[in-house]
Amino acid sequence: MKTWQKLRGHPELLSTYFMREKVVDAIRVFFKQNGFHEVDMPLLAEHPGTEPYLEPFETVLKFNDGEQKRAFLLTSPEYGLKKLLVAGVGNVFHIMKVLRNGEGKSEKHNPEFTMIEWYRVDADYTDLMNDCEHLFQFIWEQVVGKDPDAQKNGKYVLQYQGKNFDLSSPWERITMADAFQKYAGVDINTFLSETGLLAAAKQKGYAVDDTTTWQEVYDQIFLNEIEPHLGQKKPTIVYDYPASQAALSLKKASDPRFAERLEFYINGVELGNGFSELTDADEQERRLLEEEKQREKLGKTLYTHDPDFIDALRAGMPRSAGIAVGIDRTIMLFGNAPTIKETMFFPIEDMFELV
Repeated sequence: MKTWQKLRGHPELLSTYFMREKVVDAIRVFFKQNGFHEVDMPLLAEHPGTEPYLEPFETVLKFNDGEQKRAFLLTSPEYGLKKLLVAGVGNVFHIMKVLRNGEGKSEKHNPEFTMIEWYRVDADYTDLMNDCEHLFQFIWEQVVGKDPDAQKNGKYVLQYQGKNFDLSSPWERITMADAFQKYAGVDINTFLSETGLLAAAKQKGYAVDDTTTWQEVYDQIFLNEIEPHLGQKKPTIVYDYPASQAALSLKKASDPRFAERLEFYINGVELGNGFSELTDADEQERRLLEEEKQREKLGKTLYTHDPDFIDALRAGMPRSAGIAVGIDRTIMLFGNAPTIKETMFFPIEDMFELV
C-alpha cells in the first residue's frame, strides 16, 4: 500500500509524518539563533566525494549544443561548504537532500534522505559535541516539551519505542579505543595492530583468512559488538577514531595514532559524523588519492577528486569543525517511528516496484 493510500484511510497517522516539519523548523531556528548563515548547495556535481564506501548516483549533463559532461548527484555538500569557509562566510549550515546508491534495504536507510551539515570556525570537535547536545535539547523543547503529557516524564526525556532516553547534558562520551576495550574486550595495542586485531577477530569466531583486512574486522567487531550498546540510556558520543579512519579530519596533535573524529548514537543508531577539519591541502590531497585507490580495489565507480577543493584549501581554510546529522533518523526518534520510511511521504518503496 502506498503512503498516500494509507494516510487517506488513516488520517490519524499524519501527526507522525508532520513531525518532519516540526523538527526541521526547530533545527533552522536553533542555528539562526546561534548566528549561523543558512546557505544553498547544488545537488549536481562533476566531482563527488571520494569516500571508499559511498556510491553516488551517476548521470549525464547535456547542453543544447551537444556538449555532455559526466555528472553525479552529491552524497554530501561537504566540499562546497568548505569552499565557502575559505570565502569567509563564517559559521554556516545547510539542510539538504542527498542521495547514496547501493546501500541496500533496511529500516534505517533510504537512498534519498535529508541531512543537515554545519561548520563552526575557530572550533574543534569538542565544540561539535556541545552543539549536538544543545541541538537535540532544543528540538525536544520545541517538539516534545510543549506536550503536557510528555512533560510528566521529565525534562529532556525522549520516549522511543517503549524506551526512555535522557537527552540532558552531559551525554556519554567514550573514545573508540575504550569502546573496543569495554564492549569487545580488545585492548588498545591489539586494536591498533593489524595482526593483533585479525588474531582477536579469529579467536572470537569471525571469518578471517589471508585476504581479510584490518578494516573488515574493525567494521565487523564494531557493528556486532559495540554499536548495539551505544546510546541505550543517554546519547553516546564516540570519538578519537584510529588515524586510518580519519577521512577529512585532523589527526590529534597529542597522539597522531588517532584522529579528531566523532559520531553520536541513540538506541544503537548513528545520527551524526563530524571532525575537527583537516586544512592542510597536501595532506588532504594525499588522502583523497588514497581513497581513489581504495575505491578501485572495492570495485566502486571511479572518478577523480575535486581539484577546486584542493585549490580552496591552498588558499587557506580557517580552523574549523563540521558535522553532518541525519534528519530522517532524528525524525524517527522524535516521531516514535520504527522505520525511516514512516517519516517520508514518498519512501523508495513508493517510487519503485521493489522485490
